[in-house]
Amino acid sequence: MPNDISFLTVLSIILQVFSLSIGLYYFIVGIYGFLPVKDKHKQLTNKTHKFALIVSAHNEEAVIGNMVESLMEMDYDRDAFDVFVIADNCTDKTALRAKEAGAIVYEREDKNKRGKGFALEWFFEKLYKMEKQYDYISVFDADNLVDPGYLKAMNKRANQGFKVVQGFLDSKNPYDSWISASYSFCFWCVNRTFQLSRYKLGLCCELSGTGFIIAVDTLKKLGWGATCLTEDMEFTMKLSLNDEKVAFAYDAKIYDEKPLTLVQSWRQRKRWMQGHWDVATRYFFPLIKKGIKERKLSCIDCATYLVQPIRIIALGIITFFAYAQSFYPDGDIGFVQMSYLFDSPWIWNTIVIIQFLYTPFVIWYERREIKPIMIPYYLGYMVYNFTWIPIAIQGMVDKNKTEWSHTKHTRTISMKDLNKLNDGSKV
Repeated sequence: MPNDISFLTVLSIILQVFSLSIGLYYFIVGIYGFLPVKDKHKQLTNKTHKFALIVSAHNEEAVIGNMVESLMEMDYDRDAFDVFVIADNCTDKTALRAKEAGAIVYEREDKNKRGKGFALEWFFEKLYKMEKQYDYISVFDADNLVDPGYLKAMNKRANQGFKVVQGFLDSKNPYDSWISASYSFCFWCVNRTFQLSRYKLGLCCELSGTGFIIAVDTLKKLGWGATCLTEDMEFTMKLSLNDEKVAFAYDAKIYDEKPLTLVQSWRQRKRWMQGHWDVATRYFFPLIKKGIKERKLSCIDCATYLVQPIRIIALGIITFFAYAQSFYPDGDIGFVQMSYLFDSPWIWNTIVIIQFLYTPFVIWYERREIKPIMIPYYLGYMVYNFTWIPIAIQGMVDKNKTEWSHTKHTRTISMKDLNKLNDGSKV
């Protein structure tokens, strides 16, 4: 450690303490995803709830047919659900393909209010006025496929009294490329260490944009109003501020198409980061205030999630100066590594080893097939994680830009092609 305490010295310590504290918090919370914690939520009713299954689609003629078919083949009372497709500003045959597959189609034209959030808000107003009334709505993306047991698993949570529930977001094309594999590794970890752990701890899980249900009475009471680039995150924070928690249904599985190339992935994740920064600037302080004032750990946990982009940038700065210092003539530019402060380099080495082995362990624990191709893909996953740093910076710079960009989907997979992924894993 340098004799003279410089600005860089102080900054380095602050950034490392900040990053390490949040990382340790997430690690401790994540452990609960592996513990055999008994579900304390008892069944309150034995009702077969009625669901409106809603798919928002923009120019998705290649995939919408398979998606609607997977919904129509749900293992659930056929009179207790209907499938709706919002053909949002489409210029292709999305509406036709959806109708052919059996969906009830609503076509929307509004060039000024483009995007999933606006499309859902538009449709909800129509849903409230329908002669047939529903207990819950369930939202999906056009590129998804849905497991036949999805509604039964969601109905179980509904009968436990939950108003909002997120399902298990899986991958439809995990081995198509190193990018789709990276997404898959990430989501497999998130389901276990983020969503399931928070459900077991009684905290608020996060809506993931697709494969979730909301009670219609709750939706009417709070209003949708989530029209930013990450409408799912915005509505999650809105729920938390209104004392509603998002539950998690591990057995309600949805398969999502992941991007194939770095360019596609970069564009999508930049949009996510723009929305993340936007939501963080509007909800962080209200959540912290409510959490402290009312002693609600769930609100503080949600606020902690909102600072994730800051932590990503902090880790980028730490990495940059750590390497820059090694090239400096006397090896000292004022950057202090925490391991030297504690005179215990083994702590940092242990952290690196845990981070390297953590994801493979989660994949093994989920009892998925370990294919040889996953080894080089995992090396690509480390590169994928590194790219979050410039993406987080871009998202911060462009957080006020709300132009919606469409991700093209072309992977026409049926549920039969995905049966090998359903390995009967138990929580």
